[in-house]
Amino acid sequence: MARSLVLGNGRYLLNFDEFYRIRDIYWPQVGLENHTEGHPFRLGVWVDGATHWVDGSWEREIAYEDASLVGRAVLRHAGLGLELRCRDVVDFEIDVFCRELRVRNLRGERRVARIFLHHDFYLSGSEVGDTAFYDPELASIIHYKRDRYFMIGGGAPPAYRLSRYATGKKRVNGAEGTWRDAEGDGILSGNPIAQGSVDSTIAFEVELAPQGSAVVYYWIAAAERYGELIRLDGAIRGEGPASLIARTASYWRLWVERHGVDFRDLPEEIGSLYRTSLFVMRTHVDQGGAIIASSDSQVAENSRDHYAYLWPRDGALIAEAFDRAGYPSIAQRFFDFAGRLLKREGYFLHKYNPDRTLASSWHPWLDLRGEKVLPIQEDETGLVVWALWRHFERYGDVEEVQPLYHPFVVRAADFMAGYRDAATGLPLPSWDLWEERRGVLTFTAAAVWAGLDAAARFAEVFGDEALALRYGRAADEVRRGILEHLWDERSGRFLRMIVPPDPRNGTAPERDATPDSSLFGLHFLGVLDEDDPRLVATLEAVVDALTVRTEVGGLARYRGDYYHAVTHDWDRVPGNPWFIAQCWHARWRIARARSREELEAALEPLLWVARRATRSGLLPEQLHPFTGEPLSVTPLVWSHAAFVTAVQDYLARRDAFEACPTCGSTLGTRAERAVR
Repeated sequence: MARSLVLGNGRYLLNFDEFYRIRDIYWPQVGLENHTEGHPFRLGVWVDGATHWVDGSWEREIAYEDASLVGRAVLRHAGLGLELRCRDVVDFEIDVFCRELRVRNLRGERRVARIFLHHDFYLSGSEVGDTAFYDPELASIIHYKRDRYFMIGGGAPPAYRLSRYATGKKRVNGAEGTWRDAEGDGILSGNPIAQGSVDSTIAFEVELAPQGSAVVYYWIAAAERYGELIRLDGAIRGEGPASLIARTASYWRLWVERHGVDFRDLPEEIGSLYRTSLFVMRTHVDQGGAIIASSDSQVAENSRDHYAYLWPRDGALIAEAFDRAGYPSIAQRFFDFAGRLLKREGYFLHKYNPDRTLASSWHPWLDLRGEKVLPIQEDETGLVVWALWRHFERYGDVEEVQPLYHPFVVRAADFMAGYRDAATGLPLPSWDLWEERRGVLTFTAAAVWAGLDAAARFAEVFGDEALALRYGRAADEVRRGILEHLWDERSGRFLRMIVPPDPRNGTAPERDATPDSSLFGLHFLGVLDEDDPRLVATLEAVVDALTVRTEVGGLARYRGDYYHAVTHDWDRVPGNPWFIAQCWHARWRIARARSREELEAALEPLLWVARRATRSGLLPEQLHPFTGEPLSVTPLVWSHAAFVTAVQDYLARRDAFEACPTCGSTLGTRAERAVR
């Protein structure tokens, strides 16, 4: 079930599903411990003698408030004559999730309603050894295990008291949980404590005048010690939950507007998704610098693994998007984090946890011949060096970058310069960016070229002339190898990859000409100019071959993409449409625009992205090619970063068209130009 909202502050992250149920809670590091394991926290109402959980029978509008990291939900049930209006935040400063919940009576008679909120914690990822109890001092339910405490409170102001509560067993000896206790007469048992596999449910009772409404507040605070809960309880009640919501809304408006973008001439849907993308990206940045790929745990239901890891590739491209959008401090924290991950030999392994430990992997340390190989995706090493140079070139903070020069840049560049085939100049085989095949990828070669070129520039500015010469020569040899060995004269375009021959049996190299969206990397990494005939021929063929010919449309990742495939009709559906592929397509079209008309036409792929986002503005990894429903994880932070980067490309190109031919400054809006 796709996620509908993500809220967070760099330590505390919550996800909601399409039924407005909390589904993921990460704390105290983003992506490290999921305290729900994807199990839903139900929301329901008892009214007129029956309990009704929010499900598909309710009309639901779930979105972000404009220009702020505040969730907004309108839940309406015509049959019940009730409407719930909610505003949600994770406070930007303290680790408290807070909700304002307004209950509206749509009928003409006085009524009593009870709002039920259910909590299905799996503290530190397991239900074993949890405790849930009612704390009379704090007037709250507390779930705890070891140094993980969650305090649940709320009520109507100014007292903020729970009306009813229950703690109990779940999934043990047939027990389903306390949410069942809320059904029937709607009266919770008041059981004050339970241990083991436990859950809890609280209730707020409200009296509703005819066509009237009532407001209650609800919060979940996180801490490592009980004493910290006491402090947080005092802050919540002293400041008031309404004030916490208001100040958090103001903070995020300031955060996004401080680097305001001139969206003139851009459709509002693109501007709105741009802001939402920045918020989604920010929620996935851990305070320690890791940027996780996605917090959506649903994929673990089938794979028993998830996307809550740092891939250096994703991190580099997301950091680049933050840099382009004007948030260099976030990018710098990522570079500081990544710089300490590099192996002594100079490469990154597959992926990492937010605490810098090595994450799970499926890349073997042996090849099919039983010989040792490096289980790496070398593009990840090249891309981080490339992104760091662009960061330095843009912001020029010498003191921030200097500590990374020798231990990271030089070490990585030494590896990339040495891990190459002497005959072709190309990188030796590694795993591709899609993590599915091993060989010499055009994208990987482009990333290695970009990394070596960046390292040469670093060496030059830091006065290491010998290293600058060595890395520059290696970069030239990689580029020459791309043009000589990865260009396919027969098809008139670049190959996806080659697999070197086996020297033991004299086999010929395998040349893989599969159309692949990663070939856009030749453009955005700068290997070739956007109008180079070889690049044009390649990318025109890629777009034609990967266009999804259904009503959903879009661009596939590569032809024959089996990941979450729903059909093998590769001619009509070469693969499910991926958002990053469309954003890369947009960037190339934007770069090739030679007039304002061509530039506006280049927005077509970005409009597709904006219109295919979820109703709340989240971008999945990919879509069902026939229904348009999200597939895999939602959100994929890389999708949002690719969109932000493409919009920045558009803005830069637009400003270039509007620049004064004499002084080079942007001429401003059409009205301003008319006045001038």
